[in-house]
Amino acid sequence: MSDLLNLETIVLTELREGVRAREVVGERMTFTVIELAANATVPEHRHEHEQIGMVIAGRVRFRLDDETRDLGPGGIWRILANHPHEVTAGPDGAVVVEVFSPVRTDWDDRERTAPRAPVWPPAASG
Repeated sequence: MSDLLNLETIVLTELREGVRAREVVGERMTFTVIELAANATVPEHRHEHEQIGMVIAGRVRFRLDDETRDLGPGGIWRILANHPHEVTAGPDGAVVVEVFSPVRTDWDDRERTAPRAPVWPPAASG
């Protein structure tokens, strides 16, 4: 993999129904652009990875520990290791960027699909 990429060339990792990620993996971190379909849910889970993310399109309802908040573009979260969290995309879906450390090797067995045009950024109209 080249160190200089375009989003549309990155293979999609199917995380669960309605949730797919484009991953760029470094030596100690994973950067992702995650597309969530309308009303897609990632149920409560926890992991060893620290996670920092931001909504770049759409809306999500995020629950971290005992706090729940609706977040739109520019909404940011910080999740320390092993804290329970869940997310549900809004009715129009969402796109989020997230960074995980250490590298997310727990996704290595997930189905991969060929690259295609991303949901975000929107295609330029001509």
